[in-house]
Amino acid sequence: MSDDLPAEVKSWIGQERYEEEGGFPVEMGYIWTGCSSVENGNPLYWDEKVAEEVTGGQIAPPTMISAWFRPHHWSPGQSEPRLPLKVHFDLKEALGLPEAVMTDNTITFGVPVRLGDRVKTHQVLRSVSPLKTTKIGTGRFWEIEVIYTNQRGENVGVESYTGYGYQKKDQQ
Repeated sequence: MSDDLPAEVKSWIGQERYEEEGGFPVEMGYIWTGCSSVENGNPLYWDEKVAEEVTGGQIAPPTMISAWFRPHHWSPGQSEPRLPLKVHFDLKEALGLPEAVMTDNTITFGVPVRLGDRVKTHQVLRSVSPLKTTKIGTGRFWEIEVIYTNQRGENVGVESYTGYGYQKKDQQ
């Protein structure tokens, strides 16, 4: 492997890619299922009166931000399964790095996600490192942001990922 980053990959840096809208509006059934699965009894998510007093209406837990966009494996009219974090898989393929791990994930929250919101997203590749050799193999680190907005264009959050794509030592 060369330490030169392919021109195609360089052209992705800083570019908005894979703009998509979630397949369904934010709804209470998902919120209650999510809260129930982790035993989150916060009345903000269960009691309309409390939500009205505290946030001016019902909202989703901020930690559910990606739930509104997780692609369903199948939906009518869809010919191929959709992948979350597609830029990550594009990088693995373009750089010939078959293995990958996520080494860091940070979420920054914006305005609350409210019932009925239609969450949109796009991905931005922020950086790709030169080749590095670690205990698990030789590869590159990359930073990807997933930006979430509502139907009004308001930022509801940003997920920042650092991944490491590599070839195992025994495959080099």
